[in-house]
Amino acid sequence: MKKHPIRHVSGSFSRRDFLRASGITALTVGGMTVLAACGPAAQSGGAPAGSSPTASADSDSSPSGSLKLGDGTTLRVGMEAAYAPYNWQEPSASDTTIPIENVGGAYADGYDVQVAKKIADALGMKPVAVKMEFGGLVDSLVNGQIDIICAGMSVTDERAQSADFSNSYIDDEVIMVVKQDSPYAGATKLQDFSGASVLGQKDTFYDDLIDQIPNVNHLTPVATVPLVVDGLMSGTCDAITFSSLSLPRLLKDYPTLKRVGLAEGEGFTDASNPDNAAIAKGQDAVLAKINEVIAAISDDERQSMWDACMDRQPA
Repeated sequence: MKKHPIRHVSGSFSRRDFLRASGITALTVGGMTVLAACGPAAQSGGAPAGSSPTASADSDSSPSGSLKLGDGTTLRVGMEAAYAPYNWQEPSASDTTIPIENVGGAYADGYDVQVAKKIADALGMKPVAVKMEFGGLVDSLVNGQIDIICAGMSVTDERAQSADFSNSYIDDEVIMVVKQDSPYAGATKLQDFSGASVLGQKDTFYDDLIDQIPNVNHLTPVATVPLVVDGLMSGTCDAITFSSLSLPRLLKDYPTLKRVGLAEGEGFTDASNPDNAAIAKGQDAVLAKINEVIAAISDDERQSMWDACMDRQPA
């Protein structure tokens, strides 16, 4: 299957405007103290070998009247399994993992996985992860190769043309990170990065926002967050776009790095980066149920789940 890049549509209609217009409510994790890290490099891949698309959008209920996705039994959750603390790969099973269907003997853990488990439980289904590159997730959902996306993905106006997105189950922000001895370390506005080489992750909002920097040298994006960090550490780029929630662990693992202190009103137009689940269109009752599950996760529970993922994620 050809994987088409998913790009954020530029213009005056911001992502925050889109969320309001779509009735999607961002639920925050207030006052969270978090640690994060970059997980193992993602494997290139798609749906499990021998799998075929299944129609999940034709009906959102089983013969018994219960809500379902896909076959109503196994919930196939699309993710990179390489974006800790949101999702990552583990070699053994535990109470917090689910099997990775297309990687033998492997399991997925992370914040996305914990939310997916709650959704699967509410639907009476057994969750399994399907590991693939981030840029192929929406196409795989549309083609029926996965039933839901829980992968640190944010709703955008373009993605919403192909899939229906849930309310946010955690909210992040895009920031800029440089080396402490970088000539850009004292930058206070995007304009200060004019002429700088900046790197982001492919097919994500982190890459899209780079074009807001005047006269930037927008480097070809790379597939995973670990590769983004490697680019900065190796000197391939001057700066990277990164997750605010993941920053504390990054600085712990790489103490020579620092967050750029952009002044109020001098940063990206809209750096908000919510985490939304996605399902195929035409399943309104299922989407409503998913939003019920998300709404039932209190701020305290979200923080507890996030902190627990920070503690056990791979270094």
